[in-house]
Amino acid sequence: MQIIADVGGIPGKDCRGFCKYCYFRKVKGANPLGCRSCLPGSFGCEQCTTGVRETKNEFVPPFMVVNSVRTSLMMGNFRDDDLIINISGGGDVSCYPHLLEVTSAFSQWDLPMHLGYTSGKGIDDPQMASTLLSHGVKEVTFTVFSTNPDLRKTWMGDKNPQASLDALKRFSESCDVHAAAVIVPGVNDGEALRETCADLEKWGAKAFILMRFANYRNQGLILGNEPIIEGVEPHNLQEFDELVRSINQEFNMRVTGTPVCDPENDSPFALTQKKNLHYLEILSEVTSEATILTSKIAKPHIEHVFEVIGASDKVNVVAADQDIACLITQRDLEDLDMSDLKETVMIPGRAFVHDKKAAEILSRDGTERLVARGPDKLSVDGEMSGTLSPNDVLKTELIAFEDLIEAINFFGVRVK
Repeated sequence: MQIIADVGGIPGKDCRGFCKYCYFRKVKGANPLGCRSCLPGSFGCEQCTTGVRETKNEFVPPFMVVNSVRTSLMMGNFRDDDLIINISGGGDVSCYPHLLEVTSAFSQWDLPMHLGYTSGKGIDDPQMASTLLSHGVKEVTFTVFSTNPDLRKTWMGDKNPQASLDALKRFSESCDVHAAAVIVPGVNDGEALRETCADLEKWGAKAFILMRFANYRNQGLILGNEPIIEGVEPHNLQEFDELVRSINQEFNMRVTGTPVCDPENDSPFALTQKKNLHYLEILSEVTSEATILTSKIAKPHIEHVFEVIGASDKVNVVAADQDIACLITQRDLEDLDMSDLKETVMIPGRAFVHDKKAAEILSRDGTERLVARGPDKLSVDGEMSGTLSPNDVLKTELIAFEDLIEAINFFGVRVK
């Protein structure tokens, strides 16, 4: 269980400048995308306008951060043996100018701390890592990109790359480090990646997540900022899957990938593995017809689930031109072939689409369709799965698919 200590911060501004590969670099426009949080009669809200772009979340004064955590401790019913303070924000946590001040304040409660996203670019002296450890930091999520200081300097804009790496080494030796790297083909993959892995393993890092570089809209760049880097072709899904699996075989750290895959617990969609198909027997019967709208990655897995449970005659699955279902937008709906859709369409719970607008777009062929939202997620990606056991993943997926079936049975057209 965790308490979030949100220190705020804006990408690019509060991280000592954008990394070359950053998802938020070159973001354009301020128009709302639409989402489930929009009021029924209005298009746009903070979440799908400034929230998704993270443009207004300035660094928070330290007294507000500390008071927020203090209030949570006073109001919550927490067990001390499983509670951790998660210090996170929209910028780079290591660049928060009051980081040592707030961790010192938190240390009075004798609770472990987790440093959320940091690249270490705010660490000019590795002694800072030692001080944070003495304050009670027990976990760190650290974007390393590469342990080659020249690559960090060029691609991350790290002015003191060796100090950052020395800090990472100290963290790895003394606490649980979950390292991460956006993998840019021809830059930090291949032998450069294996050298980074060897260093992390030698230093004692607990886990390493590989993140596929995204350069196109259908890979997640929905904020008008494609391409981030001209002329760079990201790994395709099969190449990236093979890369993650090969690194996992070569090194002893916990290795995961996003958007695919986790070799240790078979996510995403562990339920579709042959050895796990028997768990699908506990799912409820599908009694209504509907179309499930999802991503290109998820489509074959969802189809397989409904085939196994004998519901493929009632439910069809349609993929938008997006790798990640949560990033489906209005534009993706406009590109769909209406002839593929039944009278009820289930869209991802977190899709960036206004509910009323979605119904209008998906009824443009004259068939009035009901659009409803399914669960937020049907599986877990590498950013989450690395902390879960195989049974945790299976349980998460079973609950999600049961929720989806219940929604289909409620909103769909009843089969006579």
